Amino acid sequence: MIQTERVGEVGTIRLNRPERANAYDEAHLDALQAAIVALRDCAVVVVTATGSTFCAGADLKELGAKRSGGDWLAALGLHSQQVFTALARAPFISIASVQGPAVAGGFELALACDLRVVGPNARCSLPETTLGIVPSAGGLTRLARLCGVSVAKGVVLGGRVIDSEEAMRVGLAHLAGTDQGALHWAAALSKRSPAAQGAAKERLDATESDLCLLLERSAQAGLYRGG
Repeated sequence: MIQTERVGEVGTIRLNRPERANAYDEAHLDALQAAIVALRDCAVVVVTATGSTFCAGADLKELGAKRSGGDWLAALGLHSQQVFTALARAPFISIASVQGPAVAGGFELALACDLRVVGPNARCSLPETTLGIVPSAGGLTRLARLCGVSVAKGVVLGGRVIDSEEAMRVGLAHLAGTDQGALHWAAALSKRSPAAQGAAKERLDATESDLCLLLERSAQAGLYRGG
């Protein structure tokens, strides 16, 4: 489901559902939340995945059941946004190692990390509007904040897919490399002062608005109600 490992001050969270392209359901989100708590005293945590896909986002079967049932309260209290925000605001520095497609919620998971490493097969997209919904696990807020509104509109409204080369060009990714490269970088970063790194992260993240995240969930709730 979700595998964790720790070597010294570096932790690893591995999505391990390759038969479903590492799509997550409620149980996987609970496991991810538990992993974040278990590794919170690490200096750096790398988020990676088994198989050729980083993460395909929410399990469509579970998502479809919620939508068909008009469960707008589930959208308003979106579990994935809560878990991804816990990752974004965790005391450790997080690195997403994206070695394949990161789709919808999978891309939002990568966006919740502080840093991103992309392999040559990385493909990042937010296709939610084709399903009649919107990115609401932090994707609208974080992509616009990280790369600018124009890039975010191109991805969300224009259906653009960001490959590894463009990810580096627009500042979405910080390093081109493999899982091993991400772990080497994590080991190097773990030697920095955790207190100083944490204080700098807190200040840099101060521009992320809880109101913007709430508006994402509210938009999704409205769509679930048929608005």
